[in-house]
Order: sequence, then structure tokens, then C-alpha cells
Amino acid sequence: MRNISVSAFINTLFTLVLTLFLTSLILFITWDKDRQKQDEINRYKLISNLLLSTAQLKLSKEEQNKFYKTYHVTPVSSNERRLVMQRLANSTIIFAGESAYGNIKIFSLGKDKYLLLQRIGYNLMLKDTQRVNKRIQIIILIASSITILFIFLYVAIMRKLTPLKKLHAQIEEFAHGNMNIKIKQKSNDEIGKIAQSFDNAIHHIRTLLDSKNLFMRNMMHELKTPITRGRIAIEMVEEGTAKNTLIRAFERMNELIAELAHVERLTTQDFKPRMHKAYINDIIDESITLLLCDRDKLTINIENNLRLTTDIKLLTLAIKNLLDNALKYGKDEQATIIANNESIKVISEGKSLEHPLTYYLEPFTQEEKRDSGFGLGLYIVDNITKRLNYELHYYHKNGSNIFEIQL
Repeated sequence: MRNISVSAFINTLFTLVLTLFLTSLILFITWDKDRQKQDEINRYKLISNLLLSTAQLKLSKEEQNKFYKTYHVTPVSSNERRLVMQRLANSTIIFAGESAYGNIKIFSLGKDKYLLLQRIGYNLMLKDTQRVNKRIQIIILIASSITILFIFLYVAIMRKLTPLKKLHAQIEEFAHGNMNIKIKQKSNDEIGKIAQSFDNAIHHIRTLLDSKNLFMRNMMHELKTPITRGRIAIEMVEEGTAKNTLIRAFERMNELIAELAHVERLTTQDFKPRMHKAYINDIIDESITLLLCDRDKLTINIENNLRLTTDIKLLTLAIKNLLDNALKYGKDEQATIIANNESIKVISEGKSLEHPLTYYLEPFTQEEKRDSGFGLGLYIVDNITKRLNYELHYYHKNGSNIFEIQL
């Protein structure tokens, strides 16, 4: 019940209640019809037995009329009786039998019901004049009214939930990166207030993201100029320890700006990968070229002619960062790459990580304070794998750290 949607829950509840109500109504009407039919037969039997038992008493005209009026019957005239008897074959027999006083036959022709009473020296046909019991019709009318009211209530509730469905669709669209969505829900009920609050939140988030992007781009642009000038100025400095230190400092700043540019690009909501088919060999070669490392430090084991549909630049960057970590922090500055249809593994010898993988997926997080790296490598790899619908895993086996991108 916890995982069922509100609409499905209401549909199920209303369907169940309506089904139970209609089933109960049908069973009650069937039972009531049978009971009324039995009550009617008992009434006819009572009338028949009273008349047959008093036939010899020769009641007066006034007493007979009083009896007929009390029990809502009337004697059938000779002409009408003749016509009824002619149509007797087309009648429906309600009851036929014998009592201690004579023979009784109860039958109907169309909407009319008749009693035929016979005994020695006595033959009488009566017509039932009692008004039809409309209790069933009244019950059906009340039940129909309740059903209509029930359906109206259901429609009203579902219409009330319609804005909630629209809001859910818009929230999903926002979650998929549409930052320009505008939620328009003008009702003053709880749903309208939620929609308005969410619209305000979207506006606030959009403002923050725009500010963040503007700050990141301006900062990187402003830093590039003094770094470039400083790098040019250093070339005029005489060779020595100070010059090498300054060169390394400026290179580190350039590397940091490049890493931040990657982060800014990956974390933008409207960023979408550009998917193309490519051989994994070419992607790994491009990663090695980007890393500017010695191939002798790498052992490469790739399944022949393996092709992927992926964002080539993003996957290249992810493999480059994993290789960079493996070579920097590996025991012997050696790394192995194993690639097949299911995954890409980067393996290096070394002790196991002290913390769970999630700890290192945060930006600017490192195992310990190091001279190289900014703690952004795995953060970037994690964002890339999420963008490409891959999974990043880590485990330590046989003295080696293994980072695996499951494709």
C-alpha cells in the first residue's frame, strides 16, 4: 500500500466500494422479490381458504363486498371470465394445489392476477385489485441516486487531483534538467500552495545556478590572464630552484582551472552527453595522450574490436583521471587497464583505501595531504559515469586497488 499512487489507491477504493454496494443491492432485491412473491402466495391462499371455508354459509351481498374490499379482490364477471378462460393456455401459473376446502389455482395474464376457487357446488374467479408494491422501484431509485452521487464524488476527487498530476509531470521535467519550467497553478488550496512554493524554489535555484556559473566563468577567465603573464615573465628569470618552483606553481594553477572547468561543465543541469560509436582502443589511447604518461608504465588488455556508444570526450576524461590516480598513488607507478563489453577496470598495486568510496567522491577529498592533485579526479569520474548511466565501483583484491566503470 505504501508504493501505490494516490490515484490508483482512490480508483481501487472506489471500485471496491461500488462493487460491494451493487452486489449487496442485487442480492437484497433478489431476496426481497422472493419474499414478496411468497407473501403474495400466502395472501392468496388465505383469501382462498377463507372463501372456500365459508362457501356453504352463503354470506350476504354486503358481507361479500366487505370481504372483497378488505382483501382487495373483486369477482370476475361471466363475460370476462369467459375471455380469461380462453387465454388460460397463455397464462403463467403462480400456484396450483388443493387444500382441505377445495382446489386453488393462482395465475397471471399480463399484469393482472387471478384466483380460481373450486369445490363441489362452488366455482369462483377473483381478480386481484391490490396496487402493485413499488418498494423495489423505490429501492432501485434510491440506490441509483446513491450510485450517481458516488460517481459524482469520484469525478470531483479525481478532478481535484488533476493539478497534482500536472505538478508531478513538471517536477519530473525539472529533475531532468529543464530549468526554464514555469509552474502555473492559481488555486488557493493545498495543491496550489505547494505548486507556488515549488515555483518559488525553482526560481531561487535557477538564480543560484546562474550566479554560480557566472562566478565560475568570470573567476577562470580572470585567473587565466595573470597566470599566462606570470608564466611568460618566469621565462626571463635565471635557471634555478626558484624558477622551477614558480613554474610548478603556475602549472598547478592551470591544472586547477582545467579541473574546475570540467566540474562546471558536468554539473550544469542542461548538459547532455553527445553519444557516438567509438572503439575502446581509441578512447584509451586518447586518455593516455591526454595524460602525457609513459606507455611503458601501462599494461593494456582490451577485447578485440570492442565498440561503445558513448560520449567519447567524457569517457576519455574519466579513464584519464583513473589512470592519473593509479600512476600517482600506485606502489610502483604502474597501472593495468582491462576492458570488455561489461566494464573498464583500472588496476594498481597499493594498500586499500582507508574510507569508503563515497568519501573520495566528494570534491577536494584526498587520502592524505599530497603535493600533487586537488581531490577532484574521482569527483569528476563519478559525475561522468552518472551522466553516461554507468556505475563506478571500487574494491581491493590481491594487494591491488581496482576501480571499475560498469558499462
